[in-house]
Amino acid sequence: MAFAPRIHAMSALPEAGATPVAFDPVADAFIAQGERPAGLLPVDVSALSPYQRSLLVIDGTVTRFIEAYWLEAVRVRRIAQEELRLAADERWLGLVAGTPVIRRQVLLLGRDSGRLFAWADTLLAVARLQGGLRQGLERADGGLGRILIDTGAETRREGLWCGCEQPRELPAAVAGLHAGRWLVRSYRVIAQGQALMRITERFPLG
Repeated sequence: MAFAPRIHAMSALPEAGATPVAFDPVADAFIAQGERPAGLLPVDVSALSPYQRSLLVIDGTVTRFIEAYWLEAVRVRRIAQEELRLAADERWLGLVAGTPVIRRQVLLLGRDSGRLFAWADTLLAVARLQGGLRQGLERADGGLGRILIDTGAETRREGLWCGCEQPRELPAAVAGLHAGRWLVRSYRVIAQGQALMRITERFPLG
């Protein structure tokens, strides 16, 4: 007995002549895009290079990605680190005003070229730092990604927002290397259900 072939509807396929919908790789990568800081402008992802788009969404060690892409070792240069108390509540770390935190800023530079690849500004919750991580912060040449790996901490990253900006004021160590626009992303690092740090990474544009 012969059976007629069953034809399945292909409703997911676009109709002939329809304009394809552009894929946005950052659409679901940031949970608080609508709450990005004032002055951080939207970024046209389609106008970025593949390298720049990757920087926005990479969920691993940024330093290693940069080294692999440019075939150059990266040197971490710490330009500031201080322990202070929050002047206001820090929502994304779940901390209230007056809580002790560490603010750390580093530059990622080409070891041979001296090229500036990134400027990272991090706020860390002091009371949540394990011994190995706290010790690693004292290393002037230690990147946080590598420090976390070395301590064996099980962490995950949660993107907050991204955009582009041109800050009015820059640390002297940064201004001498790049005074133009920046591609920016912010995320928090979570361990054992608590946010350890909020990191803002800036990458030179143009």
